[in-house]
Amino acid sequence: MNYKAIIFDMDGTIISTEIMWQKATQKILAKYADHLSQDKKDEIHAYLKGLAIYESCKYIAKHSLQDVSVDEIRAEKSRIAHELYETHGLSFIPFFSDFHAQTQHHGLKTAIATNATQTTVEKTLQYLPLRNFFQEHIYNIDMVNKVCKPNPDIFLHAAKNIGVDPKECIVIEDSAHGIQAAKAAGMYCIAINTGNDRHVLGQADEIVDCYKQINLEKLLYNN
Repeated sequence: MNYKAIIFDMDGTIISTEIMWQKATQKILAKYADHLSQDKKDEIHAYLKGLAIYESCKYIAKHSLQDVSVDEIRAEKSRIAHELYETHGLSFIPFFSDFHAQTQHHGLKTAIATNATQTTVEKTLQYLPLRNFFQEHIYNIDMVNKVCKPNPDIFLHAAKNIGVDPKECIVIEDSAHGIQAAKAAGMYCIAINTGNDRHVLGQADEIVDCYKQINLEKLLYNN
C-alpha cells in the first residue's frame, strides 16, 4: 500500500464543534475588542479558524484595550464553548464512522492529532466515544509543549506514537493552519470542506466535500 496510516484532525473534521467555537470567538471579540471595526473583527475571526486556543487568545489579547491576561481570555473562551457542548450536544461529521470502518478494513492505523487542549479532549470524550475508534491514540497540543498547527509537531508526534513514517501518513484536515502543518510534516493531506470555505483549503493535495468522496482504494493502491 502507498500509505499505512490516516491521522485525523478533530474539531470540524471528526466532530461538529466549529460553530460552537466560532460563537465563542465572536463573544470574546465583542467583549475584548469591541473598539475594532466589524471588517477587522471578521478578518481576525477568519484568521483564528483552526488555530489553537493558546495562540488565538494571544492574538485577541494583542487587540484588546482592556487589562486582561491571555489565560483569562482562554479560560473564558473555553467555558463558553464547553457550555455550548452541553446545550447543543456533539455529533460526528456525516459518514465519518463509515469511513473509519473502511480504514480498518484496509488495515490502516489511525490517530487524532488536534490543536485542542487536554481539557477540551476530555470534555469531548464525555459526549462521544472517540476511544472506540482510536483507543489511546488521541494526541493534543498539550503533549507537544503547546506548539500548535501550522507547526507540524502534533502530526509528527502522532506518527511516531503509531509507528508510521510521516511520508506514509494521510492527514484529513478542515483548516488552512492544519493543512500547512500536515504538509510541513511531509504528509499527504485531504481537506474536508465542512466549513463550506474551499478557497482557504487550496494547499491541500485534494479537497472533498464529505467523507463519501474520498477514494481510499485509489489512494492506497494506485502508483
